[in-house]
Amino acid sequence: MPASRRAGGISKRCECRGPDGKLLSNACPQLTKKNHGAHAVRQELPPTAAGTRRTFRRTGYAKVTDAQGDLTKLQGILDLPGDDEDAARRVGDLLQDVMRRRLDIPEPVEVSRKLGVGVPLDGRTTVGDWLDQVMAKKATRTTTNHGYESHIRVHLKPAIGHLRLDRLGVGHVQDMFDAIDDRNDVTAAENAARHEQVARSKRGKPGAPKAAERAKLAAERAKLAEMPPFRRITGPATKQAIRRTLRMALNKAIAGQLITFNAAQHVELAPAARPKGLLWTDERVARWRETGAKPSPVMVWNPAQLGAFLDEAEGDRLYAFFHLIAHHGLRRGEGVGQDWANFSATRKTILVATEIVVDGWTPIETTPKTQDSASTVKIDAGTVAVLEEHRARQRAERDAWNARAAAEREQGKDTPDWVDTGKMFTTESGEWLHPDVVSKAFRRIMEAADLPPINLRDLRHGAAALVKAGGGDMNDAKVKLRHSTYVLTADTYMELFEEYEDELTEKAAAAVPRARRGQSEAPPPVAVPETGPDASQPASADVDDPTVRPGTDNAEGSA
Repeated sequence: MPASRRAGGISKRCECRGPDGKLLSNACPQLTKKNHGAHAVRQELPPTAAGTRRTFRRTGYAKVTDAQGDLTKLQGILDLPGDDEDAARRVGDLLQDVMRRRLDIPEPVEVSRKLGVGVPLDGRTTVGDWLDQVMAKKATRTTTNHGYESHIRVHLKPAIGHLRLDRLGVGHVQDMFDAIDDRNDVTAAENAARHEQVARSKRGKPGAPKAAERAKLAAERAKLAEMPPFRRITGPATKQAIRRTLRMALNKAIAGQLITFNAAQHVELAPAARPKGLLWTDERVARWRETGAKPSPVMVWNPAQLGAFLDEAEGDRLYAFFHLIAHHGLRRGEGVGQDWANFSATRKTILVATEIVVDGWTPIETTPKTQDSASTVKIDAGTVAVLEEHRARQRAERDAWNARAAAEREQGKDTPDWVDTGKMFTTESGEWLHPDVVSKAFRRIMEAADLPPINLRDLRHGAAALVKAGGGDMNDAKVKLRHSTYVLTADTYMELFEEYEDELTEKAAAAVPRARRGQSEAPPPVAVPETGPDASQPASADVDDPTVRPGTDNAEGSA
């Protein structure tokens, strides 16, 4: 039976009592008078989860029109679930609570919005409840969802999850980020104290320590064991990401008309500065060898250093991977996930269509993060040759593996054949490469070549530097790296390009052969014509141009 046709109606009763002290209710003889008694509403509700019948009752209406207005609201709300029994029960729970707490009957349109998104109908949805609702329906990439879930679990729920969604204000969110800053201060101090204690817990000289020193070291190490472990602070970039997660969830609440204001949008945070790419110049390399400190989180090899790395990597079975990344700027996951089907030797292109990323520790295949990332990359003839050589070696590995597997099966072993995944870069058995495998191989080759440190991702940044070295501009770098905006490319590589501009300028000047004198030599006297100085004559060829500085090549420009 439709909810609106359930038993319900309006009656009139009074509070008069008879001689026995009992309420007369509808038996009161004065009810026929216009202003005597009050109107009451009665409406049958959907049964409880246990099947128990229940009824909404409310009295005290001075006017029949007021009672009729509430009855119309009740019946409009009861019509909302249709044939959905679970939704009908939730509506019944809501109206029963409204009756018990003497609350105003909500508008049907308000209940309809909440019913559609699955939140509690009583208006007491918490921020934590809503975040769970959003994540249950989030259709973004698995790794992206895990990032959202981490922000929610570690930061958002503990700080503001208990607050009502419709009462969340800017102050609540700001307090959360202030608390993160306070924890960062404590963590930084504890990390510094632990670093000092680690130093005190190490032996000063090689060899077996004496008894007194052993006792002292044991005491220091006992102190170290009681200290908190090293922990990461929540940096500006992570705080911005936390705010993005909350802002996304609140925007969905606004779209569902549950709230009208996004508190996360108005919180002030320090901007997350994007690390600038810097070249490993001779001076920076010397400083690093002396102190072990990197000038920037993003460091880039110059062409000579990159060449030394690739020379060292040439004998490794993953050489083609590093060659492709270094010259054409693929991300690690894009390189590991690259399919042979998306490589064309004749057109000299590869199509970036899939990538293999790590979910926790498990590799999963997914599409690239953005539409711009999923596009065709033009490659050079040298890279085509490297990939063709790699394909021939992969086929040889396949044949050798299958021959060995067949021989081992004859011996009773359960050795499978080579797995044809279609990937360019695989394990010896043809299966997917774990992304961490290529990172470890990269670090091993870099250390063997005795090169200043960079991360595997910095090879992609180096591809932007090669664009400049080849005469390209910032827009060419944007196209090569498949960035979505020019601003993203400029923010990351402008300083790197300016360094390359200095280097190329100095090299261009040094390309002109000159017979330059040493600084210790005095300039020869200027010959003066007998007729006197003549301003129309050119200066003597022996006179130094004061704009030309003696010395050697710019140290920033060594390559």
